[in-house]
Amino acid sequence: MDRLTESKIVLIVRETRLEELKARFNTVSQARFYVEQLGGDFSDYEREDAVYRQAVGEASQLLTQLGRLQVVHRSFLPNFIFGPGDVVVAVGQDGLVANTLKYLDGQPLIGVNPDPSRYDGKLLPFFVRDLAKVAPEVLRQKRPLKAATMAKASLNDGQFLYAVNDLFIGPKSHGSARYTLHHGEKKERHSSSGVIVSTGMGSTGWFSSLLAGAQGLMAGISQADSGVSRANFPKLAWDSPYLVFTVREPFPSQTTTTELVFGKVDQTTSLAIESHMPERGVIFSDGFESDFLEFNSGTKAEITVADRRGMLVI
Repeated sequence: MDRLTESKIVLIVRETRLEELKARFNTVSQARFYVEQLGGDFSDYEREDAVYRQAVGEASQLLTQLGRLQVVHRSFLPNFIFGPGDVVVAVGQDGLVANTLKYLDGQPLIGVNPDPSRYDGKLLPFFVRDLAKVAPEVLRQKRPLKAATMAKASLNDGQFLYAVNDLFIGPKSHGSARYTLHHGEKKERHSSSGVIVSTGMGSTGWFSSLLAGAQGLMAGISQADSGVSRANFPKLAWDSPYLVFTVREPFPSQTTTTELVFGKVDQTTSLAIESHMPERGVIFSDGFESDFLEFNSGTKAEITVADRRGMLVI
């Protein structure tokens, strides 16, 4: 085959809702029965699956003509080793782009929207048909890239985890997280539902939701709208050279306080968290709960701006 290049192109795919249901109920027929007996529209699952399969098939066919193609399911991302010269293509939802980007080290990532009628695609600027033009330009290093600052959690046992949108530090299930927070020269013992550390890319996601909830609560307490809307909330640039942390639902008690609940992490101001949870403490990133670090008693986490950045093709 006369390819454009012998460079490796890695295509990242994910399961559809139909595939998840099939894995749960063993057959499509049983999945259909379960959904329809509850009044659901099973045909919507089938349409979504058909559109996604077609998009992946077309992308695979096109990319095979350009270089050596390797298809990788998102569940294998934590253990997959990307080559320094790889070009990566993610076909799926925005979350797939974030989950992929945190495992890369400067390799360009092309986000492809497989179903524009279903996904907004803020991180998916391209459609499958665009790959014929965009992928060769990326392979020739002729396509512009947009940098995204990442966060990094480093534990005192040598383990670490990167995040593109946000880090969650807290309990594995509903309950209280107990820890000591160190921010710069300040130190405070907490009982809360966890700590969220957000990047610039994540500032319009979980961070925005936290601010919306806090603003709504304060407006309800005062019974007056302060005039601050979601449109006024901070939306940081993707390459902002700092992180923002937020403590969720801090609880004041005889041993815990609630003054150190929000702040910035940059090159001069550090964030360290020491766990006091005997079990079920975790750190995970970008909503990918299956890839986590245990964060139990005695474990210390240092949260920093990552030593590498994600590079999104635009």
